[in-house]
Amino acid sequence: MQYQAVILAAGESSRFWPLNEKHKSLIKIMGKPLIWYTIDGLVKSGVNEIIIVESQSLAEKELANYQFPKCRIVYADQAEAKGMGNALLSARSLIKGNFLVLNAEMAECSEIFDQLISKLKESKAKAVLAGQKTKTPELFGIARFNEDKITEIIEKPKLSEAPSDIKVSGIYLLPEDFLQTLEKVEQETYSFEKALSLYMKTNDVRLFILKDKEEDIPFLKYPWHLFNIEKYLFDKCLKSKIEKSAQIAKNVVIKGNVYIGENARIFENTTINGPCYIGANSIIGNNSLVRDYSNLENNVLMGAFAEVTRTIFQQGVNVHSGYFGDSIFGEKCLVGAGTITANVRIDRGEIKVKPDIVTGLKSLGAIIGNNTKIGINCSLMPGVLIGADCFIGPSSVVSENLEDKTKFFTEFKGIRK
Repeated sequence: MQYQAVILAAGESSRFWPLNEKHKSLIKIMGKPLIWYTIDGLVKSGVNEIIIVESQSLAEKELANYQFPKCRIVYADQAEAKGMGNALLSARSLIKGNFLVLNAEMAECSEIFDQLISKLKESKAKAVLAGQKTKTPELFGIARFNEDKITEIIEKPKLSEAPSDIKVSGIYLLPEDFLQTLEKVEQETYSFEKALSLYMKTNDVRLFILKDKEEDIPFLKYPWHLFNIEKYLFDKCLKSKIEKSAQIAKNVVIKGNVYIGENARIFENTTINGPCYIGANSIIGNNSLVRDYSNLENNVLMGAFAEVTRTIFQQGVNVHSGYFGDSIFGEKCLVGAGTITANVRIDRGEIKVKPDIVTGLKSLGAIIGNNTKIGINCSLMPGVLIGADCFIGPSSVVSENLEDKTKFFTEFKGIRK
């Protein structure tokens, strides 16, 4: 039986701020957007037609740089961000027969899809949903079920009100007649989940619970979840290679699994401890250290005496001397010499990015939107979120989140005697 897949790559990705100028699936790891890995997994599972629901043709423009010869890809536009149900209905005229619907950043979809197909054949049900244990039900749709038959989805319940500890994992194997139910539901943020709950009342819908631990199959709600996806992709896909056109100084030390792209330049006395990815045309200055799951996209410039660890730089980031740990920098950020990202609280406690949002992490630096400029000798406290197009003056201490386009200066008064 042939299956279409519908990838949902529209919406505002509001919880992904400050990296949400584009859909979160267009963030790059190892030179490719996250949606590329989703498509690649589907192709490996034998899906030969993929419908991508997008907005403003952003996914189509990005994917024009890549080829998928074994798969036909078509696009549907969601004019307004009205939730997952409305996104699916935007592709209504293109869907024929049974189909898979999934989030655009599901890099591990190949293994899950194969398991759903087996469950559908074994149970002879109308539809199958993937589920997984979670410790944070407030972030997900939570399944109410009896044995393997799912009867309802409760969207983002409090821990004390959750019907189970099984979240619906963002990948669904559905029949075409489900769309008739979806069309009858009022279109709003959770119309998809409401339509599924309604469909379950008169149809046999099964739940396949994944055996993997939650951390083994990464999800992407908030920007710091990107670290888990990066680790998953590095462990699965990163291959050691130094492109022939790369220029590596003689006394550079390279250890572990490291990729260095075309025309990259690594200067004297630098050490790179993998796993690490360094993109094309990037430059790493003298006496620098890059280590431990760091991802530098194309055209990144690191000046001399810089240390980068467990950090993601999108393309065009420029930094100079300083320390950058457990941080994410959006495209074309410019950072002055001597800047430090603090990534651990002095009391070693759990890091919060807002009073009501805990990250579950004890190590988290700064997350910074595109095109932000940071002056020399700045200090960024653990877990600060800094918006796109911000300007941070020299010697500033940033200990609170900054909205997009903020100009921020720490005031100092000179003393004269």
